[in-house]
Amino acid sequence: MRLKPLPLSRSVAWSLVVLMLLVTLPGCRRGNRASEQLAEDSSAVQNLESNLTFNNITLNQADDQGQTLWKIEADQATYSQDQQVARVENPEGELFQDGKAVFQIRAQSGEVQQDGEKVVLNGQIVATDLRDGMVLRGNQLEWRPEEDLLVVRNNLSATHPQLRVSATEARAYSRDRRVELLGKVVATSRDPALRLNAEHLTWRLQDQRIVSDRRIQVERLNGNRVTDRANADRAEVNLKTKVATLRQRANLALQDPPVVVTSNLLVWNLQNETLVSTQPVTVQQRQQQITLTADQGRMDINRKIVYLNRNVTAVSQRNQSELDSDSLTWNMNNQQVVAEGNVTYNQSNPPLNLRGPRAVGRLQDRTVVVSGGRVVTEIIPGSIN
Repeated sequence: MRLKPLPLSRSVAWSLVVLMLLVTLPGCRRGNRASEQLAEDSSAVQNLESNLTFNNITLNQADDQGQTLWKIEADQATYSQDQQVARVENPEGELFQDGKAVFQIRAQSGEVQQDGEKVVLNGQIVATDLRDGMVLRGNQLEWRPEEDLLVVRNNLSATHPQLRVSATEARAYSRDRRVELLGKVVATSRDPALRLNAEHLTWRLQDQRIVSDRRIQVERLNGNRVTDRANADRAEVNLKTKVATLRQRANLALQDPPVVVTSNLLVWNLQNETLVSTQPVTVQQRQQQITLTADQGRMDINRKIVYLNRNVTAVSQRNQSELDSDSLTWNMNNQQVVAEGNVTYNQSNPPLNLRGPRAVGRLQDRTVVVSGGRVVTEIIPGSIN
């Protein structure tokens, strides 16, 4: 006899459904939680790889020959995902060239490239040359060891036992001991007391020379007061010998004696107080309205004496007189001129033309004695009708 299965009641069926749900739901929850945890762990690993951070770290970089390029300590360093760039906080350390430390540096922040090509630092830059004590300050620094180049820019200032500088940018070449100064450069030296204004200066530290290949102004200082001022298209100042060489459209305005000297070459010896030109030169004394020109000349600034040679012409604009000669000495203390060799004197009122081998006199007074051999001629205003 076969028995038929009894149909389940509605209450029993619902009980079985609830029981099955109670059995299966925890398993689903455990699966979801595992998936969520796996996703969180993967994200954490990715963040760790992309933001690898170290505190109180020292970064060392060497070239292919094993020579150190830089050694930088930082409060914190955060590496990029490829670990080729480290962003550093409060970096401080040394930059090396040819295995020797040449600069000591510090800044607020920066980036260090692990391929050895470049270090970039920002904020309150201080870079000190360990060989001569030069200190460069600015808001950004770049160190490119392969180019032997340290760049400090943005609000640049430099101090050195011989020189103080402000500019837009400085480019220091450690092997050449050379610094290129760019943009609104103002350089002030202690001895001699000079102030240089230019758009570009080359500072050769080992030779103690400053060179400009562009228009430059050189001012001599007595305290904060400018006593003499020179301008030229090119110039070189030797801080060791205290000589300034001015070239191309050069002029020097002296306060004492009050004259302006113009030439394409002026050699200004600030220690010996001399000015020399081997090229055509013009000397003007505007107060007395006297202008002298010659192929070459020399001035003793302290003694206030000018020596001119070859094709000399002295003109007094005030009384329209002119004196030409092979050589001439002008004493600015008493305004006396001594002319020698092929002397010619001309004046318009009264009209006179005189010649001789030698002349002595004062142009502004039209009092000139022309002499030579047996002839001596004296010219006195009002004696000739």
